[in-house]
Amino acid sequence: MKEPIGTVIAARDSPTPSEFKLVITEIENSVPLRKGQFIAVESADVDGTLIATVTNILKTNRYFESAEAVKEYERSAGHLSFILPTERWEYILAEGKPMGRISQSGRLERVTFPPGPGDKVFLASPEMLLQVLGLDPSGVNLGQLLHHDVPVTLNLTRLFQKHVAILAISGAGKSYLTSVLIEELLLRKPEQGRVAVIILDVHGEYTSLATTSDTDTYKFSEKTTVINGPYIQLAVPKLTSYNFASFQPNMSYVQIRELNQIIKKLRSRSGKTGKPYDLNELIGMVEQSEMNPRTKEAMMGWFYDLENTRLFGVEENPSLKANIRVGEATIFDLREIISLRKKQIIVNYLINRLFNLRKRGEIPPFVFILEEAHQFCPEGPAISKGIIETIAREGRKFYASLVLISQRPVRLSTTVLSQLNSQIYLRITNPYDLKLIGQSSETIDKSSLDALTTLNIGEALVSGSAVSHPIFIRVRKRYSPSPSISIPLEDVAKRYEKKNT
Repeated sequence: MKEPIGTVIAARDSPTPSEFKLVITEIENSVPLRKGQFIAVESADVDGTLIATVTNILKTNRYFESAEAVKEYERSAGHLSFILPTERWEYILAEGKPMGRISQSGRLERVTFPPGPGDKVFLASPEMLLQVLGLDPSGVNLGQLLHHDVPVTLNLTRLFQKHVAILAISGAGKSYLTSVLIEELLLRKPEQGRVAVIILDVHGEYTSLATTSDTDTYKFSEKTTVINGPYIQLAVPKLTSYNFASFQPNMSYVQIRELNQIIKKLRSRSGKTGKPYDLNELIGMVEQSEMNPRTKEAMMGWFYDLENTRLFGVEENPSLKANIRVGEATIFDLREIISLRKKQIIVNYLINRLFNLRKRGEIPPFVFILEEAHQFCPEGPAISKGIIETIAREGRKFYASLVLISQRPVRLSTTVLSQLNSQIYLRITNPYDLKLIGQSSETIDKSSLDALTTLNIGEALVSGSAVSHPIFIRVRKRYSPSPSISIPLEDVAKRYEKKNT
């Protein structure tokens, strides 16, 4: 190890197996330690190397502990410093919280005995942190460990197999972080293991991945396809009665049963003629059926309502089976679609189809990234909620992963939120959101939770299955161009005025 940066001291009620204090060694023109850093203690008492996080820093000077002494110091205009060594009495204390101890066999084990007063403290080495935090050198590189020269490379399986939540207030850098995540997935080589990436882009924030210039080092545009919202078409022949029922939640079991019989007839006729049927033919069959008039009337109204969305056709556009490819990204750009209901129907269809294709092995393992997730799987009812909850529960069995992005975690379905086992938090200030995070996360302590309110743009807290211990990171710089929506308002206003003058 390098030179020690502190020494464990005996203080009231410490050291214990759960906390200890240390005096920080003075280093000229340098700040040797910061809150959140990882430290190591070489101690014979713990039979190995103890790894801990710095939970607090305290600067003290016993001369200034007395109100009378401070008053006298001020009265002398600082001249007492020539008589009393006030600067030499100043020292820095830090509080450490043990994570575990690295045993002689190299395993991280629970701390059951405290370090001893006088034990030397060092900054944890990069090798130690890779081992202790569960980082993978060939994993997804999100950036740098805060206050350490260690790249944060997360293992693909640990990060995605049990789904991911990216949560923060508006403007904290969610989309930027997600773009970095997408870049990392597109940069992976076949020998590292690759997945398909599907992005449901509500505001057009990721379409810049499909643009390129001669100066770009990485040509993400060659691996990215953008599907504009108005061109999306849902294939009626691929829909079951239960699919239609999810679009119209008021449909009763009797209506679903009647509709199922009609769809069977249409499929049988289509199989004989070789001609697929559309929504108009389905409506016509409902109209000609002998079902109860009131049941028929309600069903006709619902189907006319679906027809007015102009989302349904004979063929699927784009063909998901043909367009979802390993190592590539498909972006569904919904910025031109205003209706939330239409967007929820699209999400319902896409996730249903993708999940079924994946279960049959017809498309590669995929990561589905959903922006504004609280709009699609809220705590209340939503057309797309049921299938998202299904994938959250069952997707990992078929290597179908979710990444849900939201600025209001308190509005997300608790069922879904409980299944997102890897969490990436950027700045969060809403007290209700913070309370929910504190209650739902088993790995985040109060100190880390409090830190979420003060994170700078580009800083994040990673916790859950992706890492062995919660870590603060600084997100790396993205390689792809920034989206046009990130252009400052002043510049957009000047461009508009110049164009229209």
